[in-house]
This record gives sequence, structure tokens and C-alpha cells, in this order.
Amino acid sequence: MKQYRKPLNIVIAVIVPCAWVYMMCRGSGSLAATGLRSLKYFTVLSNLLEGLASVLFLCSVPHSPLLKYIAGIAVTLTFMTVLCFLGPVFGYAFMFRGANFWFHLVVPLLAIGEMLVMDDVRHSRKDSLMTVLPLFIYGAFYMGNILLNGVGAWPQSNDWYGFARWGIPQGIALFALFCLLTYLGARLITRAAALFRRS
Repeated sequence: MKQYRKPLNIVIAVIVPCAWVYMMCRGSGSLAATGLRSLKYFTVLSNLLEGLASVLFLCSVPHSPLLKYIAGIAVTLTFMTVLCFLGPVFGYAFMFRGANFWFHLVVPLLAIGEMLVMDDVRHSRKDSLMTVLPLFIYGAFYMGNILLNGVGAWPQSNDWYGFARWGIPQGIALFALFCLLTYLGARLITRAAALFRRS
């Protein structure tokens, strides 16, 4: 399966900017915004990180396999959040509409498949801990913005994901839980990938 890794990364490197341009221009679907406002979403940022990591991997940049792992876990988190939290709240058809069909479903599934059957690096616990970094930075920005500027009223709400709907302390706790789940998910994928390598 390793021979398919470069073609797969070419596909990801093409899909991500195309989907982002589509979102910036059209802003259609769930949790979508036109222009650079789309960068407020972890979905968009994690997919852009995956696209960048794919380009760097194709260029054989040092440490790009680690960045691929970090980005792959980030889009996996996006997928799992939609699957377990946002999908039941907003509806799956709504969550997979427009550019988010690619950001919420296609790119994450490609990244998960790549990590499981094509990545030949056995990532350490330190590597897995580093996968938490994108979410930690995003969570600090997200909750910091709410603390400074308030929640605000929809559709101009600063709580566009609804994590502070139960209160700001609960929102912070929820992000902390997501950080823990991200690390555990990274370890799970690493172990699953090891099983695929043995088979």
C-alpha cells in the first residue's frame, strides 16, 4: 500500500485548497463562512494543516511524516466531532453539505486510511502528545475570545461551535476533555497502524 501514499497525498493537496476556495466564495453548508472568516473554524484549519503537510511530504521535507501524523489526528478529531457531537445536533446531511463534504468526511477518511495502512513510522508517546498542540492552541484562542468579547448573539456569536452553551467553565473543561481524547485517539491509531503493518 505504500506505493499509493504519494498519489493519495497529491489528491489531498488538490482537494483541500479547492474546497477552501469554494467555501470562501460560496460559504454554503453548515458551519461555513465566506472569505477569510472561514479560518475561525477548526475544521478549516485542520484541513489546511493536512493539505500543507501533504505538500511538504511530497517535497520530502524533513519531519514531514510527523507533521502528517499531527495533521491526520487533527482532521480525525474533526471527523469524530461531527460524527459524535455536531451531526446529532445539526443533522448529518447538513454537516456534509457544500465544502464540508470534503472537510468533514472525505479528507479525514483519506487521512485516517493513510495513517492506518501507509504510515510506516511507529510514533512515540511524545509524537502523540504533539498531536494535541493544534487543538490546545485553537481552544486557547476560542475560549480566550469568548472571555474577552463575550458569547454574543447568533449569528454573530463568538461561540460558533456551541461549546460554551452550558457555561464558560464547562466549555474550557470540554476543550480539556477533547485534548485528552485527541491524545488517546492518537495512541489508538498508532497501535492500530502497528497491527496493519504486521498483517
